[in-house]
Amino acid sequence: MELFCKVLEELPTVAAQIVAFAQEEKVWLFNGEMGAGKTTLIKAVCEQLEVIDNVSSPTFSIVNEYLTRNNKVIYHFDFYRIKNEREVVEIGIEEYFDSGNYCFLEWASLIPSLLPTSYLNIDIELLANNHRVIKLRKHE
Repeated sequence: MELFCKVLEELPTVAAQIVAFAQEEKVWLFNGEMGAGKTTLIKAVCEQLEVIDNVSSPTFSIVNEYLTRNNKVIYHFDFYRIKNEREVVEIGIEEYFDSGNYCFLEWASLIPSLLPTSYLNIDIELLANNHRVIKLRKHE
């Protein structure tokens, strides 16, 4: 599925479409170059999922935990600064994936052997005029 986003005001609609497309999939990989809008899109998705906490990039902490209005937990990972997969194993990544909670991953390409068998792949491509195309694909 392909979605197009021309202005920030369209993000809530795009985020709602992603949530609907994902259905029961809980692990989402956000892919795109630096500045493509991964964290911004995650913020919009978190608004759709009624997160009550401040959503920000976990670049230095590796993982942020957010709470929703109905007391569900969402995990947001950023693997940009990891040195090797062992760091991610040590934080208990498998337990996060097995928790049944949403897990949003930025820079998941740095942990290829640790990814679960099933996830939603979200590719964000920056186009001219700050427009973006967002491609959704389920990996099963």
